[in-house]
Parts: sequence; structure tokens; C-alpha cells
Amino acid sequence: MSDFAAALADHPLWNRVTDLCQEWTLEDRLPALSLMVGTLDDFAGPFGFGRRNLNDAPVADSPETDETLFLIASITKPILAMGILQLIERGELLLGTKVSDVIPEFGRAGTYGITIRHLLTHTSGLPDMLPNNRELRENHSPLSEFVAGTCQVELAFQTGRDASYSSMGFVLLGEVIQRITGLPAATYLQQNLFEPLQMNETALGAPEEWYQGDSPQIERVAESRIPAEWDLGEDWNWNSRYWRTLGAPWGGVISSSSDLSRFTRMMLGEGELDGTRVLSRQSVKSAISNQLDPLKEIPEQTRRCKSWGLGWRRHWAAHSANFGDLLSPSSYGHWGATGTVLWVDPETQIWAVILTTEPQEPKGTLLARLSNLVAAVLGDLS
Repeated sequence: MSDFAAALADHPLWNRVTDLCQEWTLEDRLPALSLMVGTLDDFAGPFGFGRRNLNDAPVADSPETDETLFLIASITKPILAMGILQLIERGELLLGTKVSDVIPEFGRAGTYGITIRHLLTHTSGLPDMLPNNRELRENHSPLSEFVAGTCQVELAFQTGRDASYSSMGFVLLGEVIQRITGLPAATYLQQNLFEPLQMNETALGAPEEWYQGDSPQIERVAESRIPAEWDLGEDWNWNSRYWRTLGAPWGGVISSSSDLSRFTRMMLGEGELDGTRVLSRQSVKSAISNQLDPLKEIPEQTRRCKSWGLGWRRHWAAHSANFGDLLSPSSYGHWGATGTVLWVDPETQIWAVILTTEPQEPKGTLLARLSNLVAAVLGDLS
């Protein structure tokens, strides 16, 4: 046991963390949970609780969940955004590059002025999902049809006049990566982020080899609970082969808490991990700064209280959802609809990766409660 792990275990609140994780999984409030926490130089975990398969009986802690893989949903977005930042720092793009300059079929009345910056900051006016989203998924449509639909969809508001969460902005960013590099976004991220960071169990969409062999890797992916009211068809919901292999740029990464901890520590290390640099310091600083503040046509309250970086949600201090209440104003991270959250507090140099299989939209209450506990413990150890 490392000195950090020993100090964590000795902290009087840490037992409360593990007790809650065991309680929630035993009560089936969270079927599966994997947790990693740390500072820039030290970390502990993964700590696994629950079970991978929803049909199994609820359990508290389980060694197998230490190595469980999770569909991390929208935590995909900041990962993809860092791929875009790589292209920017390499001179391939500008934040001010018009999307239509890269994807010509996107250029039409009302959307011609949308830039890469607008997509990364959720200020484009594009909707979160397409009006025919359900139909596309029911038909097992490829990503190209989501791109085509986004090129034709009506804007919800005039570009640059507001900030509203947009998954379809990220389907375009995935296409931008492919148009510029000639590589699908999944392949680009694999070669330029996952492999250099030794995130060996991470992929944007499960590759075919994950389904092969006597003990296929896909069996390590925990099943996500699908709320009955969401009425998602079994052959296109989060647990389906279609969705797991689609590689949606807005929510299709499958990973482990161990791998995501490496990505998190890279961000806290300003683009570098274990001597390997994947982003410049300036790119990381730009990515986590308030990018809405210069956009003066956005309402002042939104710019001040609900700011976005480049792909990263900055900590909204008046909102407990997902991040909790105890992080500093400079904190940033992202959440996922499947019940996941990743956050970094650069002021105290602490971070956490919490992956579950229980959707917690819109408030992320259990994630927020656990985040508060973890922040309280790590703050004392930082």
C-alpha cells in the first residue's frame, strides 16, 4: 500500500465513502460503481463495488468490478475536444475556423458563421439531439447519417447569443477530425491520446476484436440501467451492440476508472503524464478557462455562473449536480448520462473519477454526495 493510500485509509471520512458505496450497490441504487481518486503525484484505486450484469443479485463490493469497463457517455466530449486542441496547436485549425470551411455541406443560411469555438463551448445554437434521433437509432444508422442530419437541422437560437448543451456539435467535431486527418475520430484518438497515455482499455466505440475469443473483452463492460420511462429499444439502447460499437463522438467512449485516471492526471499535469506530453500547457490552460466570458452577446449571468471551457464544464458553484459543493471555482470536469463524473480541482490539485451504471440526470445527486465526501478527504491530504 502506498503512503497516499495508507493516509486515505486512515482518514476518518474515508470509511464513510466506502460504506456509502457498499450501501448504494447493495440496495441496488447503483448496480456497479468504480472509483479512483488522487492528487497530481499520488492516487488510490480502483475501488470496485456492485456487479456488471443487471440480472445478477445486488452485491456490495466485488473484486471483479475493479477491472470493469463502463460506457462513460458524455465524458467522451472533453476527450474528443482535446483531440481538436491537438489539431489547433499543430496549426491545422483555429478556434475561429468556420465549420463550413471543413465540412462544406454544413454551410447554409443561419449556420455559415458557426465556428469550432462555438461547437466546443455549446454556443452554436445546434440542438442537443436531432428531431429524428430515435428513428436513426432504431434503424442502426451510421455516424454519417447523424452528420448529415446535423448539417440540415434548424438552430435553437442565434449562434453566439446563448449557451445550451449540444451533443450534435460534437458529432460535427468528430467529422472535423476525420476531414482534416483522414482518420475516423476513433482511430485518431486511439493513436494520439489513448496509446501515448497507455489507456490500453479505452476506445471510442468497441472494436470488433472486443467481441472475439473465449473471454471477449466486451463481457467486462458493465450493463447500464435503462430507465423504463426512457423507452429505449433493446437493440439500440446503451447495452446494445449497435450503440457500443457506434463510437458516438458525443458519448461513445468505453473506458475504466484506471484509464480515465491517466487522462485526468494528464490534464492536471498540464498536458503531460509520466514524461509523455500529448498537449501543450497553453492548450490545457485554454481548455479549462472560461471561454464564454469574451462572448459579450451571451447573457452576463450565463457567462459568469454557467461557464464552459473548450469541451470542459467549469464548476458551477451554485449547482450541486454531479460535482458537489466543495470544489474550488477553478474546478472543471464533465458528467455522463449513464451515471458517470470526472472532476479536477487545480487549486487543491485533487481529482476524482466516479463511474456507475445508474443514470442520474438531471441532478446527479448520488454522484454529488460522493464527490463531496471525496473532496473533503482529498482536501485534507493535498
